[in-house]
Amino acid sequence: MPVDPDEAAEFLELTYAEDAAGPDAEPLAQRMSVVLDEIAATGTYRHTGEELAFGARAAWRNSARCIGRLYWRTLQVRDRRHLTAPGDVAAECVEHLRDATRGGRIRSSITVFAPDVPERPGPRIHNEQLIRYAGHRLPDGSVRGDPRTADFTDLVGRLGWKRPEQRGRFDVLPLLVSGPDGRPSLHELPDDAVLEVPLTHPDHPWFAEMRLRWHAVPAISNMPLVVGGVRYPAAPFNGWYLNTEIGARNLADADRYDLLPAVAARLGLDTSSVRTMWRDRALVELTLAVQHSFDEAGVTMADHHTESDRFLAHLAKEEKAGRSCPADWTWIVPPLSGGLTSVFHRYYDDPRPDERPAFLPPAEDVLDKAALDDADFGEPMADPG
Repeated sequence: MPVDPDEAAEFLELTYAEDAAGPDAEPLAQRMSVVLDEIAATGTYRHTGEELAFGARAAWRNSARCIGRLYWRTLQVRDRRHLTAPGDVAAECVEHLRDATRGGRIRSSITVFAPDVPERPGPRIHNEQLIRYAGHRLPDGSVRGDPRTADFTDLVGRLGWKRPEQRGRFDVLPLLVSGPDGRPSLHELPDDAVLEVPLTHPDHPWFAEMRLRWHAVPAISNMPLVVGGVRYPAAPFNGWYLNTEIGARNLADADRYDLLPAVAARLGLDTSSVRTMWRDRALVELTLAVQHSFDEAGVTMADHHTESDRFLAHLAKEEKAGRSCPADWTWIVPPLSGGLTSVFHRYYDDPRPDERPAFLPPAEDVLDKAALDDADFGEPMADPG
């Protein structure tokens, strides 16, 4: 689809109004004329480096579901728009993880690959995040690992991924990347690009016996970035984890790792009725273990109380700048002790589906169907008991 000239013009006006075009930028009227002429001739246009960086940061600023937007100006933007080949994209995703991890001092980063243009699509990363754990289906219908990724695990297995001989709960999935032709390509993540934190508890030594861990960098990789009408389908980005994302969701949700019953049993809680609040008590201890472990490992992690206060500071800054700050209350309020946090006790501007620049919901998969039909799914793994 050709770029909408009105959307391009609106973005340029925003960029210049916020003095984000760079010190060497040509005047707005001149830049506007160049861009509109380019769209008329080719159906698209190319952002300057400064425009791309501002667009990516503004997309984070507009992300209604993110509580960590106070830091939007500090987003590290890696311009890789010249890359379309799956192998090159995968290699830069690995470098993204290394650059963002920094030994545990997590840096908010985005890597932007080639955009969609009228004559061809850009590359795509089909993983939900650059780092996710496999979900291995067992013959009894249960899943070892992360049930959220069971379908994706089946897919990469069908495409040739060799699962570990001893299939565990925290097996890192390969990257599934396609180029402009839609053909799928698998790429393993090297160990040095995936920092993981073993989970322990400050008061309960038995917690280490559960052999839990989680990766340090949450890098979302299947949400297209749209800036000034130009769509970048592959633009993986990360901040750093909030403690409740891991402790109160990934490890606790019944359709994920579902660890609350196991933690409650270890704590000796009465699980005969929800009225004993055993799930609430187990949830606190599980999240405490996550926060404690990341702190002990020296890995950046926010806590839900501090980050709530920082979000309200961001909100005040946006209001002072004369900007609306849309927020999805159901995502901004943490899933643990929501009423104790400062973000709980107010309303927010409703998210606008037409807000731009923006990260969009994942697009429909565009993998080459013939390539998928050439492979067969393997058998479910045997349960060794």
